[in-house]
Amino acid sequence: MDWRENRIESAKNGTNPMVLAEMKSGYAVIGDTQFLPGYCVLLPKREVSSLNDLTIPERAQFLTDMSLIGDAIINVCHPVRVNYDILGNTDAFLHAHVFPRYDWEKEERRKMPVWLYDSSNWFDEEKHFSIEKHGKLKEELTKYLSAIYENK
Repeated sequence: MDWRENRIESAKNGTNPMVLAEMKSGYAVIGDTQFLPGYCVLLPKREVSSLNDLTIPERAQFLTDMSLIGDAIINVCHPVRVNYDILGNTDAFLHAHVFPRYDWEKEERRKMPVWLYDSSNWFDEEKHFSIEKHGKLKEELTKYLSAIYENK
């Protein structure tokens, strides 16, 4: 099975190469596209349809972990701000998108959701994650996230 067919299971079994760190509620992964460098996703440890399918303590932990990914992005990438999205419209399972936003983005773009960027950004091979281009970024995000749990 290709790891993309079930990103949660592949994160659990160690075959998802995008995993940055295991968190209390799930897995922090670097995004497939990096047109906004540092884009990450939080995958839950168990597959559910929405945030509301989790217990209240599980929801709180998922949202906390989402914000910790934001902390890592802020520390490593130094964006102007971080946007958090939980949608589930295309991939119908709970996952959270964590997007850095930068001052080099056109102002009219920066004020809008990232989903309004041209769709080519999601599919353009030049913008896809690669170890050659983004390996150091992945390493730094992993280091930051790993340190969070070591220091608790």
